[in-house]
Amino acid sequence: MYELDAAATHAINNLAGASTAIDFLMVWVSAMGVPLLVLAVAGQWWRRTGRPQTRHVLVAAGLSFLLGLALNQLILLFAHRMRPYDSGVTHLLVAPSNDPSFPSDHATATFAIAAAFLLHGMRRPGLWFLAAAVLVTASRVYIGTHYASDVLGGALTGIVAAFLVRAVYWEGTRADRLITSIL
Repeated sequence: MYELDAAATHAINNLAGASTAIDFLMVWVSAMGVPLLVLAVAGQWWRRTGRPQTRHVLVAAGLSFLLGLALNQLILLFAHRMRPYDSGVTHLLVAPSNDPSFPSDHATATFAIAAAFLLHGMRRPGLWFLAAAVLVTASRVYIGTHYASDVLGGALTGIVAAFLVRAVYWEGTRADRLITSIL
């Protein structure tokens, strides 16, 4: 299984270096993707149409984001995977990281947001967030910081977090009405 993962990771990372413009774009997406998605979510708080439901989904997306990253911290208690550039699988386009490779926090965060929107019925923005999540996660392998399975594991953690939030945070409850009425 490792050989397949390393081969897929190497194939994606091997595209790096062919185009300076694409390399720059992928480094930028990797660095700015998560903050821009968070801003895109937060900026919808003042949206005029469908305000209560939109705000409920925004809170659910934020909770999914946080829960996904918390789940990653639990996983890191048991998994200490070396980065692919330390194993000689990839060449790195950015500064090295001291954190373990599995799971990818970027993948977790972006897929948690996309899954929250999709699970709560906001299909159009959910699909846009999903496209952004795929781009951010692909950039992490492209620039050499993660194995392909790291981003798949992170995506799965984000999706699981969104499902858990969907199961316990219901629209229209007293807590939901209180949170969504702020500002």
